Amino acid sequence: MDKIKSHLQAEDVFSAKEKKGLFKAIFSRRDVRGQFKPDDVPDEVLGRILNAAHHAPSVGFMQPWNFVVIKDPDIKQSVYNDFAQANREAAEMFEPLRRSAYQGFKLEGIREAPINICVTCDRERTGPVVIGRTHVETMDLYSCVCAVQNLWLAARAENIGVGWVSILHEQRLKEILDIPARIVPVAYLCLGYTDFFFNKPELEAAGWQPRLPLEQLVFTDRWGQSIDPAGGGFA
Repeated sequence: MDKIKSHLQAEDVFSAKEKKGLFKAIFSRRDVRGQFKPDDVPDEVLGRILNAAHHAPSVGFMQPWNFVVIKDPDIKQSVYNDFAQANREAAEMFEPLRRSAYQGFKLEGIREAPINICVTCDRERTGPVVIGRTHVETMDLYSCVCAVQNLWLAARAENIGVGWVSILHEQRLKEILDIPARIVPVAYLCLGYTDFFFNKPELEAAGWQPRLPLEQLVFTDRWGQSIDPAGGGFA
């Protein structure tokens, strides 16, 4: 077993160029829905992306995720059919003016994307008692979301777009993909090369919702206690 390093090594420090690349991936990541290209994603590229997801942090190091990689057009069509039904149901939940705007959005790329991936959570993977999950039982689900974020950022670094489709019936998705009863689907993702990435998230650009100022979201020491205005806030 490798010895645990006791001091920060030179190879552990990010260079200015590496930091710039990381923040570029974070700030230019987008939810891609309508601009997928039909080009195949090479297996070695997909492997790098999945390996990045697999290296996400997980509570108790339980690594509760699985990745169902979907390329079969018939399976994609079945998932799309469920989306279409769920999307109609969702539209009815908005008041008329918002409903009209909602119906104008393209909210998935299930059939266009060459690869779909369902990220799941096995909540029993390491037994009933897990370090760090003893008091917050949902920590394993949050760990899988970390895997999704890793996947998304790695894909962006590979110039591959990702779209998260959340307008689905969970039970129907499990039936389509033969997911066992104990397994929880966490995210259904569409992946593929894209013609372009939007400068802003589509919903922000469309005026559906603005990006909130960071200063409104950060408290000091206690909930509701704003940061010191004399400090100038965050750049």
